[in-house]
Amino acid sequence: MKELYRYILEYLRNLQGFYGFEKPVAAILSVIAIVMMAWIAFFVSRKILVGIVHLVARRTKTTWDDVMVKNKVFTSLAHFVPATIIFYSAGFSMPDLKEPLSGLSPEMIKEFSGDYYLWIEAIFLKMAKVYMILTFALVACRLLNSVTDIYNTMPYSHHRPLKGYIQLVKILVYFFAGIYIISILAGKDPTVLLAGLGAMVAVILLIFKDTILGFVASIQLSANNMVAIGDWIEIPRHGADGIVTDITLNTVKVQNWDMTITTIPTYSLVSESFNNWKGMEQSDGRRIKRSVFVDLTSIRFCTREMLDRYEKFEVIREFIQKEKEESATRGQNGLTNLGVLRNYIAGYLRSNRKVNTAMAFQVRHMQPTDKGLPLEIYLFSREKEWDNYEALQMEIFEHIFAILPEFDIRIFQSPFSVDPRSATN
Repeated sequence: MKELYRYILEYLRNLQGFYGFEKPVAAILSVIAIVMMAWIAFFVSRKILVGIVHLVARRTKTTWDDVMVKNKVFTSLAHFVPATIIFYSAGFSMPDLKEPLSGLSPEMIKEFSGDYYLWIEAIFLKMAKVYMILTFALVACRLLNSVTDIYNTMPYSHHRPLKGYIQLVKILVYFFAGIYIISILAGKDPTVLLAGLGAMVAVILLIFKDTILGFVASIQLSANNMVAIGDWIEIPRHGADGIVTDITLNTVKVQNWDMTITTIPTYSLVSESFNNWKGMEQSDGRRIKRSVFVDLTSIRFCTREMLDRYEKFEVIREFIQKEKEESATRGQNGLTNLGVLRNYIAGYLRSNRKVNTAMAFQVRHMQPTDKGLPLEIYLFSREKEWDNYEALQMEIFEHIFAILPEFDIRIFQSPFSVDPRSATN
């Protein structure tokens, strides 16, 4: 590039009409030539060299190289080529010197200034160094993105998310890149700038408070396996009830069941309580706990006629026959229609393959209230997926509501649908 600059300078001096403009025009044309050469080199390296790398990556059996291609890691590396060209072409307007410029006498500097721009080299060197640092930061961040994508393909990535830590490393990369760029532009040693930041620690801690809290919270969430992508969590205070879709250094995104997105600070999951339904999803069943309120005035002792009617139900036929035999032995019947109903519901539920009877299973009545006697169904459904789970609940309670009149049992409703004075005991 020095030869090109000198050739253009001498050529313009031999032409008429350029007197006084030979040096600036030669410098401008040389800069244009450097920029064009850098752009062509970048185009060639990106289209040809990177294209070859992409072709090789597609033909290999491994997936990590395909991920790097997707994140444009190799495309970013191509920026080093024009940066290198600019760096080594920076001295195009400098004479060939055997000693540093600072060691020259004022007379020699004045003489050289007639043909050369002695200050351009320093500017171009700074530009090339800044370009290289930015390229390094870009390559590092895209490489970190590739590491995240590769890690997310592993089975344990949902329980140990890496995205928050990668974001912290990115912040450090940009931070140190910024320090080096400032040191280059200011002509200072980067260690001096880093030492000067000691006085700004308090300000930095205030600015990056959420980031620091998020980083600490991410470590706790990961170490204690508290939440992972794909978990169903519920945080009433923040209005979140849905699936965790993303965990970053500062935020956790939850897609609610109404398809809205709730964004929660990461440290809130450590400082506040929340429900994680992962335990239910990993268990053998999902709990059903609902009650039917029975009208107290409809509960009575069973007569012989009532027992004969109830005996037609196969699930309690053996139970009714056994009670008849015991009643004949005792000489009295202590069985109530509510007791028969409880045994019927229990037998009906045990015959349902969707109910996991190996887990907790109860049909019981609770403390009476002013709204009747709560008859509670407490069991675990094998169906844990929401639609199937709700369908099973509806199937069970629709059957219970329909079968109650067969046992002479009424549901309590408000206002009272039956005059209590007309109810028979």
